[in-house]
Amino acid sequence: RVSPTDSDSSSPKQEDSPPLPSINERLAYLRPSRELLEYYRKKIAEFDEEHEELVKRLERYKGTYDDQYKLQWEMRQREEEIAELQKALSDMQVYLFQEREHVLRLYSENDRLKIRELEDKKKIQHLLALVGTDTGEITYFHKEPPHKVRTFIWDVTCMKRIGVVFFNLFSAVGIKSITSKPSARGEKPESMERYQRDNQTLLLQVEALQAQLEEQTLLSKEQLDALLEDRRIRIEEAQVQHQRDQDKIKDLTEKLCKTQNLLYESTRDFLQLKFDVRSLQEQLTQEQRLSDMYREQCVALEEELSKIREEGDVGREIFKERSEKMAKRLQLMTQRYEALEKRRTMEVEGFKNDIKQLRQKLKDVEKQLFKVTMNIGPDQDLAILHEVRQGNKRTKKIQGELRNLKAKIYGLENELRVC
Repeated sequence: RVSPTDSDSSSPKQEDSPPLPSINERLAYLRPSRELLEYYRKKIAEFDEEHEELVKRLERYKGTYDDQYKLQWEMRQREEEIAELQKALSDMQVYLFQEREHVLRLYSENDRLKIRELEDKKKIQHLLALVGTDTGEITYFHKEPPHKVRTFIWDVTCMKRIGVVFFNLFSAVGIKSITSKPSARGEKPESMERYQRDNQTLLLQVEALQAQLEEQTLLSKEQLDALLEDRRIRIEEAQVQHQRDQDKIKDLTEKLCKTQNLLYESTRDFLQLKFDVRSLQEQLTQEQRLSDMYREQCVALEEELSKIREEGDVGREIFKERSEKMAKRLQLMTQRYEALEKRRTMEVEGFKNDIKQLRQKLKDVEKQLFKVTMNIGPDQDLAILHEVRQGNKRTKKIQGELRNLKAKIYGLENELRVC
């Protein structure tokens, strides 16, 4: 129970303090229980462990991505090296075909020179057969070739072709030498020998051209096969690269979609966390304000409590003194009450006797009035009225005394009840 003086003393402090929040706000900022705090502590510990596990998992993923990136970089380098080697191989094939074409041109030039040399030998033999000179009179001249000698690597087909050409040449020379001697000895006509010589020369040219044609055909076929093989390899590589690029584009598209979804979720979570942080900061400021306000109120209430305790001690002493006084007064009042009870009983008995006497007097007065009314005179009316008035005054006085006595009795009873 707070006294009005205390309420008046605390009212200026409440006016200086900030306004109190509403009941809903107070309920929202109530202090949680120990079980709730323990539950949230466990939740925070679980979240910390989950955060550490996620950080470790991210580190493992980072190492895996680094290894994968290194492997992709090495594979890209190997692919570049393979592409360079394939390009070099294609260049070598082109260079090889060019060299083979050059060799075939040299073969055709060599065949042409061999045929010309054979014709020259035939002409020399024919002239020697016509002149008939001795061997001692023949002089051979040897000159250096006009160009430097080039060495080429001969394959098996080229060696076979050259062997066939030389075999045909030597067989033709042997046939001519055999046929020229009997013709010289037998003195055949010159036109037959010339026709035979031209025929053999043409046969050799035809064989050389056929060999060149076969070589050119074989070279063209090999070149075409090589080009087709190179084209097939390039098409396969292009298809593989295209499929690889398509797969990579698909994977990158999926990763981009996942990354965009993760970015959206991360942005949404970030905004939600930002909003939560702001709300928590506002709650913290509100709690700090409430704590300051409650602290001030607690200080004020402690001061009031100390005052109330002091007042309680003083009031206790005063109450003790009053209780002692009231006990004495009660004892005195009980004595007075007992005396009043005795007096009341005595007065009641006296009042009863007075009432009886008054009733008796009233009856006597009535009898007298009856008698008087029976023997009424002219002056007796005034006397009767005078007697009646006096009787009324007496009755009123007695009634007033009875009322006062009853009031005193009721007042004493109330005082006794309060005490």
